[in-house]
Amino acid sequence: MIDPLHIDEDSVTRRLNALRAGVLGANDGIVSVAGLVIGVAAATPDNHAAILAAGVAGLTAGALSMGVGEYVSVSSQSDAEKSQLHRERRWHQVRPDYELEQLVELNMETGMREATARVAAQEQTAHDPVAIHARMHLGIDPDEVTNPWHAAWASLGAFTAGGLLPLLTILLVPASAQVPATYAAVVIALAITGYVSAKWAHSPRRRAVIRNMVGGSLAMAITYAIGSLIGVAV
Repeated sequence: MIDPLHIDEDSVTRRLNALRAGVLGANDGIVSVAGLVIGVAAATPDNHAAILAAGVAGLTAGALSMGVGEYVSVSSQSDAEKSQLHRERRWHQVRPDYELEQLVELNMETGMREATARVAAQEQTAHDPVAIHARMHLGIDPDEVTNPWHAAWASLGAFTAGGLLPLLTILLVPASAQVPATYAAVVIALAITGYVSAKWAHSPRRRAVIRNMVGGSLAMAITYAIGSLIGVAV
């Protein structure tokens, strides 16, 4: 029999995965928009209009791309989950005995003796055969089928929130401090997102922070160099 605590842990895991995806979306927004505005600032120093236009365009395009991409991806996952649940319902109508034996085997794989597993399977089937099979056989919770709209809006919002940091920083500070101030703000933000994502993933935090900071720094350095070359060329 499935432990109710295990189901609760699965729900918590899904929520944590969603939060982690939000942090990663914000991280993408930070790096993408920071690289863009720093590159434009290097090519056209003191040109706030160009930086604003490029930053807003990049922020809008990136956020929409993330939202649409997440919607399409999660829609495919949701469609697959619904299809599997529909198939499971049909199987319980056409071959209930086979499904019961399958559930007995699944219970035995958890360490139950056959007699205990059979009694448990019979009780589970009497309660909700489709739900128990979906959880134990397919790894799907029928009550928590992924919603593509939630994922899309979360991804769009996370990218926007992350991208606003470098955009606002580079626009609000004096021209002479635009690049260093944006670089500092971005590195601090990346350190935070790296730490938070590593904490939720229970992975080494220092390594994640350093990796985030180095990756973001390289992105900004490369776009700054490209922007400087273009600025000199024109």
